[in-house]
Amino acid sequence: MGKTLAYKILEDHLVSGELKAGEEITIKIDQTLTQDSTGTMVYLQLEAMEVDSVKTELSVAYIDHNTLQTGFENADDHEFIKSVARRHGVLFSKPGNGICHQLHLENYGKPGKTLLGSDSHTPTGGGLGMIAIGAGGLDVAVAMARGTYSLVCPKVVKVNLTGKLRPWVSAKDVILHVLKELTVKGGVGKIIEYTGEGVKSLSVTDRATITNMGAELGATTSVFPSDENTRDYLRSEGREDDYRPLAADADAVYDEELTVDLDSLTPLAAMPHSPDNVDTVSNIGPIKVDQVAIGSCTNSSYTDLMKVAAILKGRKVHPDVSLVISPGSSKIMSKMAANGALADIIDAGARVIENACGPCIGMGQSPKSGAVSLRTFNRNFKGRSGTNDADIYLVSPETAAISAIKGVLTDGMASGEELPEIGTVDFAPNDNFVVYPEGCNKCNTCVAMGPNIKPFPRNTALADRVEAKVVLHPGDNITTDDIMPSDSRLLPYRSNIPHLSEYCFEKIDNRFATRCHEAGSCAIAGGENYGQGSSREHAALAPLYLGVRFVLAKSFARIHRSNLINSGILPLVFVNPADYDTIEIGDVLVIEDAVGQVKEGEGRITVKNTTKGLEYDTVSNLSDYERDMILHGGKINLIKAEQ
Repeated sequence: MGKTLAYKILEDHLVSGELKAGEEITIKIDQTLTQDSTGTMVYLQLEAMEVDSVKTELSVAYIDHNTLQTGFENADDHEFIKSVARRHGVLFSKPGNGICHQLHLENYGKPGKTLLGSDSHTPTGGGLGMIAIGAGGLDVAVAMARGTYSLVCPKVVKVNLTGKLRPWVSAKDVILHVLKELTVKGGVGKIIEYTGEGVKSLSVTDRATITNMGAELGATTSVFPSDENTRDYLRSEGREDDYRPLAADADAVYDEELTVDLDSLTPLAAMPHSPDNVDTVSNIGPIKVDQVAIGSCTNSSYTDLMKVAAILKGRKVHPDVSLVISPGSSKIMSKMAANGALADIIDAGARVIENACGPCIGMGQSPKSGAVSLRTFNRNFKGRSGTNDADIYLVSPETAAISAIKGVLTDGMASGEELPEIGTVDFAPNDNFVVYPEGCNKCNTCVAMGPNIKPFPRNTALADRVEAKVVLHPGDNITTDDIMPSDSRLLPYRSNIPHLSEYCFEKIDNRFATRCHEAGSCAIAGGENYGQGSSREHAALAPLYLGVRFVLAKSFARIHRSNLINSGILPLVFVNPADYDTIEIGDVLVIEDAVGQVKEGEGRITVKNTTKGLEYDTVSNLSDYERDMILHGGKINLIKAEQ
């Protein structure tokens, strides 16, 4: 029986466990990446583990999220990260260099390697044939300290690509189609592996767009084979020596299969407020557009932006549209400045902003009240743009650009306009934005700690009896943006959990923090796919700080579930989903003999609702290692106990 590409790479890195879906495995991690929004916690946790130097082949700290320096907070965080990077032998990418995933693709990603990143869109590296996984900050800190990462072995889904994309249809439309078919929870516990003849027609940056948004499927990661297109891309970046061919065996066996006919795809859009709420642009119709934003880690590559420049050249952005563009890296910006494409974009009436995440995370460029904003980003959750009543549509760069000209959502295929082919170019190496460590300087480098940087909260060992009052009863598909809002107002406080926690769940219930303070010991009852979205562990750390002891839900998103366990918060799944409807805010829930029930290993946990006289059967589905974390009150406590 042949092997999938995903399992080949995992097997090559297997430290312990069996490569069998559902089994816990530990793999060697070759590379890690962090960004500044999650990075401060990563490096506070790394310092807490008291390691001398990182155990990976390469670790990079990127600054790309909190680049609006309207106060000292963000600049202090950057200096803190730079100092810890110097102490531990980590590369430091300065603000202005670009977006972490685009930069890592350009400069460091290698076929066949493993990458763990404290950002949910780390699977971008799968476009190069990597097993690249997004995780919570503590998991990345441990990977840096120990060189390993533990996870439940995923299933592998084959997406067979046939045919070839037509003009005005792009890789963004491919992943939007897959999202429509599989939904935002269709990839949970799975790796999405792309195969078929259609793969050959997709460039590495096309593939990276698709693997990037695999995060929106809830997938562990996504991966493409490494082929001649991969070699061409690495050659263009001056890294051909990093190439190695990789592919699944011809007789590889997959757990599920989906076929996508590229020939039949048309321009698509994800409508408010979910990436899987997808329809064709022609069906949605020519709705009036107020803002267009092009960039993010999904669609800010050289090819993407050159297509945009070609569409805009010699034309004018519609008077009613604000067009903003953020290139993915300094190399891309420099190349476009040199070849005149940047001038074409500016002359058309576009605003060009810093090479950073920017509006994708609500860090500036929020649309006006009630606006329709077309974005080439990966998420359109309600309020993520910074404007709670805006309608955000996710589209390709081609659709975004022509819609900015027309002033309405426009199907480029139906416009009759020709779209020029964009040729490949070579990039000259430029590491002027990178600070290289001179080995490990732990003894000679002090950590720069600004006044906004506070210690991260630590849990205590699991008690025999856990009593908690229900403080929230939200619905399905609660996102990490819902739990811990991410915008220009709050991002500067990512290093300050006590301050940040006061805004926890404010979009859903602005009395949540107050209710937690009053209750002392708290529980949350959630619906399906609780915690989807970002890898931010702040969505676990803030509830921990506020006293949340356990969360009951119909199902959990992968990364958030791991972050809860890392923090010592017990995630429980209803055996009978209808039990969710019997719980109300204010109910007191009790877990008797909690230590014994968790230790039993059967995964069944009985929760009593003492307010209503009910009992709920739940399952924890904890692995042995996860069980130890819960018993000790989190991963850091367990690591300390093992030392």
